Amino acid sequence: MSTLTDQISQRRTFAIISHPDAGKTTITEKLLLLGNLIQVAGSVKGKKADRHATSDWMSMEQERGISVTSSVMQFPYNGCTVNLLDTPGHEDFSEDTYRTLTAVDSALMVIDGAKGVEDRTIKLMNVCRLRDTPIIGFVNKLDRDIREPIELLDEVEEVLGIAAAPINWPLGMGKEFQGVYNLYTDTIHVFEQGKNFVLGDDIRIQGLASDEAKEYLGIYYDDIVEELELVRGASHEFNLDDYLAGQQSPVFFGTAMANFGVKEMLDDFVKWAPNPLDRDTAQRTVAATEEKFSGFVFKIQANMDPKHRDRIAFMRVCSGKYSKGMKMKHVRTGKDVKIADAVTFKAGERVLVEEAVSGDIIGLHNHGSIQIGDTFTQGEELKYTGIPHFAPELFRRIRLKDPLKMKALQKGLQQLSEEGSTQVFFPTRNNDIIVGAVGVLQFEVVAYRLKDEYKVEAIYEPVNVYTARWVEGSEEHLAELKRKANDNVAIDGGGHLTYLAPTRVNLALAEERYPEVDFRSTREH
Repeated sequence: MSTLTDQISQRRTFAIISHPDAGKTTITEKLLLLGNLIQVAGSVKGKKADRHATSDWMSMEQERGISVTSSVMQFPYNGCTVNLLDTPGHEDFSEDTYRTLTAVDSALMVIDGAKGVEDRTIKLMNVCRLRDTPIIGFVNKLDRDIREPIELLDEVEEVLGIAAAPINWPLGMGKEFQGVYNLYTDTIHVFEQGKNFVLGDDIRIQGLASDEAKEYLGIYYDDIVEELELVRGASHEFNLDDYLAGQQSPVFFGTAMANFGVKEMLDDFVKWAPNPLDRDTAQRTVAATEEKFSGFVFKIQANMDPKHRDRIAFMRVCSGKYSKGMKMKHVRTGKDVKIADAVTFKAGERVLVEEAVSGDIIGLHNHGSIQIGDTFTQGEELKYTGIPHFAPELFRRIRLKDPLKMKALQKGLQQLSEEGSTQVFFPTRNNDIIVGAVGVLQFEVVAYRLKDEYKVEAIYEPVNVYTARWVEGSEEHLAELKRKANDNVAIDGGGHLTYLAPTRVNLALAEERYPEVDFRSTREH
């Protein structure tokens, strides 16, 4: 077995999916703590504290206590190299989050034990299902009063359509929380409160039937034994093949805030989660273990560091190895580029990459030439597929306070749309600029960043747009659409022809009137 194959087999690349406030950022902190990357895990609870959660870096995030941008963190654990892609936790950031899910091999689903499966988790699971991504579940906040665990597992199965296999089981909850029992090792893990960067003592009791277990569980012992028998009878047994096929989710219980249960989940995660998977391109399937380097860009982030006014393109390495200073081909432009300054991120710190293998995420400095979805190779003409744009759901017209700043506004919007944090449309019939987003907070972020990074003050106005569709067809049919429906036609930030429909009825009529034109709600990058 070659050393490259060895290195690739040690990689675990995953993202966390959850509803806002289920504890995702706290879990991220604890994973980094276990990987010895941070000494102090910044609790998100004290939003005004000096210490901000390490994965939240933009100043707006620091004000709000939300992970607005996806960042990437790499840490070593139990002989593996773990790449964690942090996804925006706030409700409105789904397009970026969806795209991040195209770059991972598995996911960790965090569920708030008091609230169960929430709307956001459902949407993200649907994206995971497009690629049958393996999912591990973590039910959080056991030191609070949560819903009945069996009820939570039923909800996961019914609402998310995936079999749930509990690996451990909570012993009590809230103030009565005593720990968890592992159904497969017959071990009680005693609850010891950890906090911030201090892990609680790791105390185990072997054997539910032992005198030690009876003494520890006291008056609850008989009820717990009975409950565990019921759980064993009523729940799925863990099956590794079903998990890897995306059909079954092993579920762990714990409380991230108290540093309890996260380590157990991570221990099994690195054992079970898939190493880098083979990936499809328009030309062929690329094996992760191929010698030659290839990768695709799934995210562009502007101004990751106020000290560096630049943009970073996040690339998922899909095959082979990147070495510092190597030449690679930027397939879309046909140019060969020498990359000597790729970076990786360790708890918010940029580190120059000496080498990276399949499964790793590297950041390329981008001065405007790289776009989301771009493929880089060692010469072969390949185009990785499955990295979509999603049609925005909300629209605003943008107007300048100072009309002389038009050039700066256009530059800012162009960069922000290339980065994927907003979409911009230029109607052909007038000089309006329309911004599209997946949620209201994105508009705030765009206005904030225009002001902060481009020194442009912009005002939003309502605009009569219900949805956008990318249109495809023959030149003749598109020319007819442009001529007859000029009021609704626009060009998006990438130069693509778009139809802006004021109502659902209008869209249905347009699709009927122009049957040869394809109206699409997603667009491949």
